[in-house]
Amino acid sequence: MSSSSSSKKQTLFISTLIISWYSSNIGVLLLNKFLLSNYGFKFPIFLTMCHMSACAILSYISIVFLKLVPLQHLKSRSQFLKVATLSVVFCASVVGGNISLRYLPVSFNQAVGATTPFFTALFAYLMTLKREAWVTYGALVPVVAGVVIASGGEPGFHWFGFIMCISATAARAFKSVLQGILLSSEGEKLNSMNLMLYMSPIAVVALLPVTLVMEPDVISLTLTLAKQHQYMWVLLLVNSVMAYSANLLNFLVTKHTSALTLQVLGNAKGAVAVVISILIFQNPVTVMGIGGYSITVLGVVAYGETKRRFR
Repeated sequence: MSSSSSSKKQTLFISTLIISWYSSNIGVLLLNKFLLSNYGFKFPIFLTMCHMSACAILSYISIVFLKLVPLQHLKSRSQFLKVATLSVVFCASVVGGNISLRYLPVSFNQAVGATTPFFTALFAYLMTLKREAWVTYGALVPVVAGVVIASGGEPGFHWFGFIMCISATAARAFKSVLQGILLSSEGEKLNSMNLMLYMSPIAVVALLPVTLVMEPDVISLTLTLAKQHQYMWVLLLVNSVMAYSANLLNFLVTKHTSALTLQVLGNAKGAVAVVISILIFQNPVTVMGIGGYSITVLGVVAYGETKRRFR
């Protein structure tokens, strides 16, 4: 009886984790879109800096005070430089993604983002000469073809937004491959929570001068916007906290589920985000666009399956 009760509790815990993970990931994406496109807050770099500031503060509280995971120390200047490099690439991917949301619907943004495995395989080959089985590369053809089809059928297509989105997707893949190379030795490996603890403040320092140069009137216009909309600061705060919780919950879901479960959940998350965004923002979609996105998702699923089978 106690074993059955324990199993039910574990199932309930994991289900709650997954629902929370979906809610925070999709929530921060939709709120980013709302702030940047519908609300008049046109400062994607400053928004990213807010996210990174929240991640820095909340990571410190979670690890140092709440001790959710053991604190891992940086052991050398070399390790610090490696983490700083990852932080800059990570920044570029988040900023690019946020900029793209100003110009593209969330549905199309997610379709382009689904091509991450293609860029990961490309960078893995270029940087480490790591080859996959030919059937695995074959599964990437529909991943790319689907986005090409979706692009042709996207009523809200915007070239600059598309370039930013593709760049963000490529940077995200580059960061994951680079992380595997730079932090490959046992003494230098950091779990994702500790990596976020060190990357976030570096990201804030890197983004501050960029914000001042690229978005010089951000403070004055944000204050003006805050006078017009009384919930402005609340939305920014909630958005920033959700950005951190998405990373925390991603770590916890990874810890408590299998790699295959995580892969399936990740694929489904993009589709759920697309459906919810279309319902909320009412952006027009075409059969061609939906078909293209579906082909991309099926390609991602096939890629994951072939990679698992042909290791």
